[in-house]
Amino acid sequence: MKKRLISSYDEKNDTFVGKLQEESGYYVDYEISDGIYMGINNFNLPSAIFIPNASKVLNISKSVLESPDVLINIKCDDISLSFKMFIENLKIFSAICRNNFDIPNINYEMDSNF
Repeated sequence: MKKRLISSYDEKNDTFVGKLQEESGYYVDYEISDGIYMGINNFNLPSAIFIPNASKVLNISKSVLESPDVLINIKCDDISLSFKMFIENLKIFSAICRNNFDIPNINYEMDSNF
């Protein structure tokens, strides 16, 4: 399922925020990797990504994080959650964790160019 991602990067505070266009907020957020937080809505579906200290967490320069061309892929099954982040079609980060969040089986693409 492809959704429109609205993303921004605050260079001064080194914070990346991405949220789905049709979402007005989130119900709860979970840390899915060291320093990467995923907000979910009241249907237990991903609705936002928050990354404080983004350049350090993602090990990438602040200038790259300023790009508006962002794609986030989230795949879930009963056991695991896979998170991948791309900027300008380059994979800059990926992580897999246990799906302890009751997120249903999904394959989400959050794309700023959709």
